[in-house]
Amino acid sequence: MSYKLRQQAFVVSSVVIFILLIILMGATLLPKDIKRNNQVDYNNIPTFFFHGGGSNYHAEDQMVNAAQKDGVTSTVIIAFVSKTGKVRLSGNIPENAKNPIIKVNYADNRELNYNKHGYYATNVVKKVTSIYHFKKMNMVGHSVGNISIIYYMLQNEHKRNMPILQKSVNIAGHFAGLKFNHIPKSIQEPANLSLNKDGKPNKMNESFKQMARIRTDYPAKQLSILNIIGDIGNKTDGTVSNNSSLSLKYIIGNRAKTYRVQKIIGKNARHSILHENKKVDQILIDFLWYK
Repeated sequence: MSYKLRQQAFVVSSVVIFILLIILMGATLLPKDIKRNNQVDYNNIPTFFFHGGGSNYHAEDQMVNAAQKDGVTSTVIIAFVSKTGKVRLSGNIPENAKNPIIKVNYADNRELNYNKHGYYATNVVKKVTSIYHFKKMNMVGHSVGNISIIYYMLQNEHKRNMPILQKSVNIAGHFAGLKFNHIPKSIQEPANLSLNKDGKPNKMNESFKQMARIRTDYPAKQLSILNIIGDIGNKTDGTVSNNSSLSLKYIIGNRAKTYRVQKIIGKNARHSILHENKKVDQILIDFLWYK
């Protein structure tokens, strides 16, 4: 082979290798378990975002901004909830809005009475649907925001005038309790908590027993659930044990249409920043809005 031909062959092979590297690098940008076909399911179904304890709607900014950047929605409003449960909306949802988002803000953001969380969430949904008349919806919760979702489900499970909850994303949920001594025992995680294969805890506090009513009372096969948990090591996100988060499987039982767990590991899986994790953004967007 002449020098010129060898040089041409070298250039071609180099280009091929370069293209392959670009493809491989691009493939690593999304988590391996995400199978996205780049087809957004555009519809008028709203998604409500609930923040954690001691926080506000800004905790939802990262996830919501990621959804906007991805192009799944361009409509975001805020629902401000007073300590008495009165709801004020900031912003408007156009008639032709696609995948609108409602960021929820609780003034009473350290409430330990879980039934109040359900009351607040119910009032938000009632306020929004009284204006926009949605028939279906999604919900996303981080930390105690998950309590809003579960207790909303408990308080509205048989109300046909409320929109159908079709998808929920539960992030860092403490369903079986928290390991804090300064909180009521009814919401504390029992000592030496363990789960069986169905997610059933060996010990149940009072709030968990309440939530477990869902497994027999909630309408079956209409809700798809994504349970995102963090693990920074030792099966905890630094605040909530993985067992407490995984006990959601028992609560929902066979009532869910689908149920999936996604574990995020590493330092960015810590409880307080899990809702600001870019991998969580991608998984959440794919679950809620991609076909």
